Amino acid sequence: MSDDAEKQTTREAISAVPALDTRATRDPEDSKMSKKARLSAYFTIAAAAFGLISDGYQNNLMTMTNVVYKKLYAAEYTSTVSTRVSNALLVGEIIGQVFVGLICDRIGRKAALVITTLLIVIGAILATAAHGAHGSVSGLLWFVAIARGITGVGVGGEYPASSTSASEAANEKMAKNRGPVFIMVTNFVLSFGGPLAVCVFLIVLSAAGEDHLETVWRVCFGIGVLLPLTVFYFRMRMLSPKLFRESAIKHRVPYWLAIKRYWRPLIGTCGAWFLYDFVTFPNGVFSGTIISSVIHDGSIRSTAEWQLLLGAIALPGVFVGAALCNPFGRRNTMILGFSGYLVFGLIIGLSYDKITKIVPLFIIFYGLMQSSGNMGPGNMLGLISAESYPTAIRGTCYGLSAAIGKTGAAIGTQAFTPIENNLGKRWTFIIAAICGVAGVLVTYFFVPDLTGADLADEDVKWLRYLAENGWNGEVGDEGDEEALAEKISAGKEDDSVDEKA
Repeated sequence: MSDDAEKQTTREAISAVPALDTRATRDPEDSKMSKKARLSAYFTIAAAAFGLISDGYQNNLMTMTNVVYKKLYAAEYTSTVSTRVSNALLVGEIIGQVFVGLICDRIGRKAALVITTLLIVIGAILATAAHGAHGSVSGLLWFVAIARGITGVGVGGEYPASSTSASEAANEKMAKNRGPVFIMVTNFVLSFGGPLAVCVFLIVLSAAGEDHLETVWRVCFGIGVLLPLTVFYFRMRMLSPKLFRESAIKHRVPYWLAIKRYWRPLIGTCGAWFLYDFVTFPNGVFSGTIISSVIHDGSIRSTAEWQLLLGAIALPGVFVGAALCNPFGRRNTMILGFSGYLVFGLIIGLSYDKITKIVPLFIIFYGLMQSSGNMGPGNMLGLISAESYPTAIRGTCYGLSAAIGKTGAAIGTQAFTPIENNLGKRWTFIIAAICGVAGVLVTYFFVPDLTGADLADEDVKWLRYLAENGWNGEVGDEGDEEALAEKISAGKEDDSVDEKA
């Protein structure tokens, strides 16, 4: 066969490989690899869920840790230091989302997942063992910030690596229910990380007591080491999803053509994610501080208990969004969720002085605002980012969208304390309402609705677009065992046909 024939520049060329009757030429080892590939898809979906629980835990770990640090290190833990430590994870996440997004497209989904797991484990170990030189509290807090940054690179990398793998595996095995399945193994477990972190904190606090708060926060950080280790073995054994094995572009990636074709959905996913994280992340990180300023006794245990209720109220929104994403559509569900920010943000913001005097009512409305965020942009942004782009650049575009979102989170976290101090606590909720309006507009004009679409269809359109624009390169994951076995078998068939001719 000629060199040109070996280059697969269209989806049709790739699809031609499995269309050949290669069963007669395969040996039992090929059948074993086919079985491994089928099982790997389910393991990939399950591993994404267990891996992202770890991310949700790490994202919410600082909620109660902020309260503890303010009590332990009242003089040193100023608003500036608090923001630095809280933002460390975000800065790391932005780096991880961009670079691991590129890695999972150029090298492979499996390599990216293994790297992210190792980084989370290393960062969590360092945070647990953090100490300042000569007992310096300032040094301790800098150590924690650096360790959280390393953890953040791993956590951020999980977004494109786990989410793209899960969407591709779900498309392969359960295409009709891809949306709800994707939501349950991504945003649900990320959201569940909030109540999980508070539950762990309460259990450790009950065991150690409020007189041993340093032990409490170190144990909570240490438990964050165990969660990613639960999926490490399965990630080492997994194969990349079939869509990636067939449609990956590892060399001469046509990024300019990608921008020309997908600039509109990129604005939509990046812009909406920025607005969502600008609101939801600082409200999550500082919700413990907000609650402790509202409740009467201000104790750490009471704050944690109210925080747990807040997280529990926010969770049902995930299920509502999963139920609506197919019949109501991805884009409409996201618009509905952003509208919840407008409604509940204004209710809390405009009546802040009165509603905070009734703590249960305040927690309920606060939880409903976060629940509407989970239902709409929380659920849909990952799903839409995984569906709007072809397999070859899915990790890159997903990672970029998530990174822009975390940039919004970092800016929101940085701005939260100045807004609270200069404008008042009510304005943190009024600004959330304003972001809800902006989110509705960005979603309506820029976000595509691909409800029910097969991910392989966009791969066909993308490769045809490349061919029409003169791009000529190799498509497919040459490094994958299963794909390589298929190509070898197909090659044997081609040789026999040539000999007969």
